[in-house]
Amino acid sequence: MSNPIRTNKAPDPVGAYPHARRHGDLLFLSGVGPRQAGTNAIPGGPIRDAQGNLNDYDIRAQTEAVIANVKAVLEACGATLDDVLDVTAFLVDMDRDFQGYNEVYAKHFTSVQAARTTIAIRALPTPIAVEFKVTAKAPTQA
Repeated sequence: MSNPIRTNKAPDPVGAYPHARRHGDLLFLSGVGPRQAGTNAIPGGPIRDAQGNLNDYDIRAQTEAVIANVKAVLEACGATLDDVLDVTAFLVDMDRDFQGYNEVYAKHFTSVQAARTTIAIRALPTPIAVEFKVTAKAPTQA
């Protein structure tokens, strides 16, 4: 059984896709960034202003917001961070941001011990510095 999952507790997707999809015993979350549900505000500030100029942003605040959004999507699926199996993290500035992102990640995921890959990329669809792609165990269906 495979079905799309949507929640109003996470920011709206920026394309034609759900927040997550369940397939069998697995949950596949679409890319999750730090934007706030309802407002699209970016905790820690956007990485660029409206003219495309670089801003000084807070990677720790953005990473905390990403993890909060991951939790919201997992909750809508009936799961928690403890169910996370794999995380692929995308950073737009590995040199600047890895240390702060890694510190925040460790606060939430050290006990989980999910597999993780961190990739440097040129840009994301919105002016954010970090995004997670998550695979998790789905809860048992009654």
